[in-house]
Amino acid sequence: MSVASQDSRRDSELRLRRVIFAGVMLTKACRRVFVRRVGRRDAAAEKENPYMCNNECDASTTELAHPPSLMFDFEGRNPTTFWQSTSWKKYPKPLQANITLSWNKTIELTDDIVLTFESGRPEQMVLEKSLDYGRTWQPYQFYATDCLDAFTMEPKTVHELTQQTMLNIICTEDYSRGYVWKYDKTVRFEIKDRFALFAGPRLHNMASLYGQLDTTKNLRDFFTITDLRIKLLRPATGTTMVDENNLSRYFYAISDIKVQGRCKCNLHANSCIFNEHKLTCECEHNTTGPDCGRCKKNYQGRAWNGGSYLPIPKGTANICIPNNLGPVIRPNVSSLGVANRNQARVCDNMMLRCQNGGVCHGNLRCQCPAGFSGLLCEKPRCAGEPGGCDEGSISGHANPIGHCCLGPLLSLALLVCALLPRARLDAEL
Repeated sequence: MSVASQDSRRDSELRLRRVIFAGVMLTKACRRVFVRRVGRRDAAAEKENPYMCNNECDASTTELAHPPSLMFDFEGRNPTTFWQSTSWKKYPKPLQANITLSWNKTIELTDDIVLTFESGRPEQMVLEKSLDYGRTWQPYQFYATDCLDAFTMEPKTVHELTQQTMLNIICTEDYSRGYVWKYDKTVRFEIKDRFALFAGPRLHNMASLYGQLDTTKNLRDFFTITDLRIKLLRPATGTTMVDENNLSRYFYAISDIKVQGRCKCNLHANSCIFNEHKLTCECEHNTTGPDCGRCKKNYQGRAWNGGSYLPIPKGTANICIPNNLGPVIRPNVSSLGVANRNQARVCDNMMLRCQNGGVCHGNLRCQCPAGFSGLLCEKPRCAGEPGGCDEGSISGHANPIGHCCLGPLLSLALLVCALLPRARLDAEL
């Protein structure tokens, strides 16, 4: 199975572990009810903002409220549900809200971040990321109807980026121009378009992308997060002027936030599970830690190293090996030319155990099962190699989804559960 198809097959949509809302007041949230009128002026106003509220809005009533959880519920064929902020009743004071998404785990993004608005897309917005669990933040992308006016930045699109500039933070005007009546209500952070700079427009050359990710730390870090923050700075108005006689028409409403990715396990895990209210890598290769970022105790025979995509397509697992606790006795040659038989221990049944079902013979060598090789049977053999597994093998630990035929790319297979969010509402900014 190709690297790209294996990777795609294993990517799962991340639903959000924890959601923190700062600056959101829902005391007068409006439900999705709007009145159709006959007159031309009223019809035009409705088209400009079809989500006008009536007097039945009440966040304290279950049937009329729009809590944050509605951004993450599964609707299927049911009517669209959405979170909605308070209206812009305090104009000209800015109507702002922060939406912070926290996983309490390092995540690698694999697809576009997509926000779906039901109110019209905001005229000013910033997407930020954190790599240290929300202690510090850095911008990911700016959004505005006028980038120069809002952020003193020249407007750009992701399609203007190159391999040399793909890490640049840009301001885009593509998602902020007025109301969208029927079709695209989304705001995106384009992950796949950035991947395409290395993998080609149809992502047909993922090996090239993996090679870059393996050798360029800044590139890996760019697609890695622990938290996301959506800063809503100015709601959609549909015009250049705010109608101060109808401020209830201005608000934020989001029906869906989609973030797709996988747990970061440094290519040392096949799965990521939800354990004790947090995502956890099921570390392999004798590694441990939240991201499998260190060797286990007594398995520090060499320095820890993350798994490598290279060489493509097998990669390198970089398994942590046991400490050699036995004395290293070098062979001595007598004057008669007879070699001393004292040799260093290669394996034993305590600290230098043969791995993957291997059997230690005389402390001198591990007899490895089919599918494995190496001093301690720690290296998987792949299809085509002597003793290697075939594509259908599921015996022992040698299988194409596990260690055998993909080297460390096996570790892209990280199961990420669909998680319901928890929300905290703070004071308005």
